[in-house]
Amino acid sequence: MSVFHQGLVAPLDKNNVDTDQIIPKQFLTSTSRDGFDKALFYDWRYLDDGQPDPNFVLNYSQYQGASILLTRDNFGCGSSREHAPWALKQYGFTVILAESFADIFFNNCGNNQMLCIALPASTLDTLFEACEQQPLVHVSIDLEAQTISGAGIATIDFEVREDIKSRLLSGLDFIGETELLNAQIDAFEQQLAQARPWQ
Repeated sequence: MSVFHQGLVAPLDKNNVDTDQIIPKQFLTSTSRDGFDKALFYDWRYLDDGQPDPNFVLNYSQYQGASILLTRDNFGCGSSREHAPWALKQYGFTVILAESFADIFFNNCGNNQMLCIALPASTLDTLFEACEQQPLVHVSIDLEAQTISGAGIATIDFEVREDIKSRLLSGLDFIGETELLNAQIDAFEQQLAQARPWQ
């Protein structure tokens, strides 16, 4: 088995989680990609006095260190801010399981080495039930075989776009993929310069 990721599942049983809930707009003051983990789900994670809200699932002790987020339909809707996947990634999430994702958010995640897996609502129900019945649910994501497996969980097949699968398995983003073509790009530029000697 070729394991892309193995980790603890944290259940966030919410539909239509938008990017302003993932990373509120007041924290979008930097493009350095650093420090956004502290603001992830800020309005849900913290009380008015700044203390962690003990009733928010990611503040439960058993989900500390979780790297797989289990959620519901239309995750990442709203504005196209790339800070949302930055915050999730910096917090420690590598895989997100949901019924569907907003298109721009989905692509931003793929380019930030995060895997978004769309699953049927019934499959998500089964995973949420497993989280209720077991204190800790760990699963393995085999990206080459496109399966999810774990103790007490029947193997789940999933679909993934080939371009995203390739980038995640190679560890490359769009820029990294382009840099693989540097030799061809240089050769083309030389040919172009020879064809236009007046430039």
